[in-house]
Order: sequence, then structure tokens, then C-alpha cells
Amino acid sequence: METATTALTFRDATDADVDELVALIESAYRGDDSRAGWTTEADILDGQRTDPEGVLEVIKSPDSRLMAVEREGRIVACCQLEHQGDHAYFGMFAVSPLLQGAGLGKVIIAEAERQARAAWGVREMQMTVISVRDDLIAWYERRGYRRTGRMTPFPYGDERFGVPQREDLQFELLVKELA
Repeated sequence: METATTALTFRDATDADVDELVALIESAYRGDDSRAGWTTEADILDGQRTDPEGVLEVIKSPDSRLMAVEREGRIVACCQLEHQGDHAYFGMFAVSPLLQGAGLGKVIIAEAERQARAAWGVREMQMTVISVRDDLIAWYERRGYRRTGRMTPFPYGDERFGVPQREDLQFELLVKELA
């Protein structure tokens, strides 16, 4: 029986992947297509989630990797890993909305943690999540991440990050100790 995690290939994204990655990230978080999955931000943010320049910047950064996850030759998910001294930052995580809820995210985050430990010897993974995303935060908590209560402001007025539909958006730092 084939599952969402069958025959996955993990590789570093390249310049040639930028358009496909932007489309994937947008489909997971913005607009009506994102409503097919559970990670949608369509009710709290309009506009874009990322753009080709932002994705290319992550690909080109010497301290960062953008991991493309393929199945049958198609990118179905991605995530950013950034080396930040004694810890790694996990971001730009997207899974195709039609594949969400089938266990793919669990496999990808576990592999990202493994790769961060192996490549950089880090002992902690950090990420920021919009604090009103209770369902998403609960999913990360089930993966071993803990809320810190440390908040940073949402970049209101910078449409590269979306057009907020509410006034109370901020990012909360989540952390996980890596074994």
C-alpha cells in the first residue's frame, strides 16, 4: 500500500526549483487552494507568503539549506534549515495541501532535525509560528517542541509577508532539544 511518505527523496533545492517551490508554499498557506489542507493561513492573512527572491535568498545563503522533498519526481514539500551557532532554525515548511494529514510532515520534520544534527552538531531546533495558530502549535508540541512565550512582532505594513486580516498577529518562538 502506498502512503504519503512512500518513496520520498530529500535534496537541496536549486535555482531551477524556485518557481515550483514558491507555488508549493503559496498553495499550502494562502488563497482558496490552501483550504484543501489544514495549514492554511487564508483566514488571517491575504497576499503572498513568499516570493521568488525570498526563496532564492534561502537557497543562496551559505548558512542555510532549503530542502526539497520529492515523490515521483515532483516537489511535494520543503523546509528551510539555517545554522545559527549552537542551534538551527526551521522555517519555510510547506507540504502540498492535498497530501496534508497523511503523516508526511512528521517524516519531514524528523529528517530535518536529523540533518541539522548531522551537518552542524546542533543541540536545539528553533522556529517561529504565528501565535494565534493554535492547531499548528499543538502539532509542533506533539513533535516535542515547546512554547517559550517569547514573542516578536508581525511585520505589519510589509506586504512581502502577507496582508494581515487581524490586529493581534505576532510570532512565538518554539524550541526543541535535539537528542
